[in-house]
Amino acid sequence: MTTQALRRDPVGLASEDLRRFWALTWTLAVTDWKLRFYGSVLGYLWSLMRPFLLFGVIYLVFSEFAKVGDDIKHYPVYILFALVLFQFFAETTANGLRSLVDREHLLRKVRFPRLVIPLAVTLTSLFNLLMTLLAVLVFAIANGVYPRLSWLQLPVLVALLAVLSVGVAMLLSALFVRYRDILPIWEVFSQALFYASPILYVTTMVPESFQHAYVAAPLAAIFCQMRYAVIDPTAPPAWEAIGGAPRLLIPLGIIAVSFILGWWVFHREAPRIAENL
Repeated sequence: MTTQALRRDPVGLASEDLRRFWALTWTLAVTDWKLRFYGSVLGYLWSLMRPFLLFGVIYLVFSEFAKVGDDIKHYPVYILFALVLFQFFAETTANGLRSLVDREHLLRKVRFPRLVIPLAVTLTSLFNLLMTLLAVLVFAIANGVYPRLSWLQLPVLVALLAVLSVGVAMLLSALFVRYRDILPIWEVFSQALFYASPILYVTTMVPESFQHAYVAAPLAAIFCQMRYAVIDPTAPPAWEAIGGAPRLLIPLGIIAVSFILGWWVFHREAPRIAENL
């Protein structure tokens, strides 16, 4: 991409050579993913086993000591699915936040669409998610959760989560270039979000008077629907938990606004990113 084209389109999505834009994004994502495990079989296995080890600790504490999941069908499978999906969101946003700063030398020396970097981070996290989900699905089948047509909703839920994640990642990455305090603030917020989301518990455990507002949060709606579609068909679907199908427009709207806001802020900051680093 020429200097003039980059100034007209610093983000890159409106460029004439869109194929080259996505090729660069794909190449950067694949390279980053390979570098994590290059020459290290143990590193690959550890990345795969990490959510299972965390699941083991959480399940032991909450099922044996806190007795949280006694009335929840396939509680271990639900925890594992929710953990893996939330880790994808947390990994994408955390890595996306630092992505521009970590590639300062590249941004200063090479002219290319800046949007490639947060998109590549999201794609790398998506590779990890897909790899881990295969193991999670095997675990689910081994625990009596068998495939059915509603499992086809899982790719849609992952896609919605990816749109939310990349929107937040774009926003955080652009803001972090100017405001370095964003990092500790997001670390605390992400940790709070983990406990506020239905990961260690399910939405039906939330007080009924608060449940409709609670499921309006995108993560809560996605996890609620994931439980119904993948794990337990007797569980209430998201449209029931939120109080009616039309109200699903609330979490969907939040996802859309998050993506649009992230793209808009990134587009505004993109021409000055190298200067502000």
